[in-house]
Amino acid sequence: MSAATAAEKMDRQYRFQRHIYDYTRTHYLFWRRRLIADLKPPRGGSIVEVACGTGWNLIRAAESYPASPLYGFDISREMLATSKSSIAGHGTSSRVVLAEGDATAFDLGHMFGIEKADRIFISYALSMIPDWPAAIACAVAQLAPGGQLHVVDFGRMDNMPSLPRAAFLRFLAHYNVTPRRDLEAMLCAAAKRHDLSLSFEEMRSGYTAYAVLRR
Repeated sequence: MSAATAAEKMDRQYRFQRHIYDYTRTHYLFWRRRLIADLKPPRGGSIVEVACGTGWNLIRAAESYPASPLYGFDISREMLATSKSSIAGHGTSSRVVLAEGDATAFDLGHMFGIEKADRIFISYALSMIPDWPAAIACAVAQLAPGGQLHVVDFGRMDNMPSLPRAAFLRFLAHYNVTPRRDLEAMLCAAAKRHDLSLSFEEMRSGYTAYAVLRR
């Protein structure tokens, strides 16, 4: 799928949903606040969100790390319109830079004028990106020395009761969301290939997975 096609698809999906997204998703997108609390960049260290959506995460990261410049990008212009409005409404426009970009082939220098990032995070987006391994590879390549890539997304859900699990997976599929069962294996391979350390955790139910790659 080309970047233009992917952008059009996301714009169609979120043209109306973007207005209610944060109200309808917050109750089941777990561990996002935990990820933000764990970022802990060095003072003044840069933070980048891949596929920033409505800006919900960036707003909270800006509140948590007032000394850090923040950057976010998304392939959907519809979502970027919402994130720009939300960020302005929270008074953080001067500290958060937004851009249109493809998670599988982004260049921080081209978009934001920074060569590397101290912290990069991807929140509930890999499960929506067809070539999600490319998104991981692109992020890892642009980590600064001592940098970290934080990922939170749906897990394997193997310990959930079968009927609720099947129903929820059908619900996710309706929105083109596919939990990545081999996320841990892919991150392990990336860690080995780039000499990074990896921490990986799933909820007891397997509902949510949270991982950190550290350079």
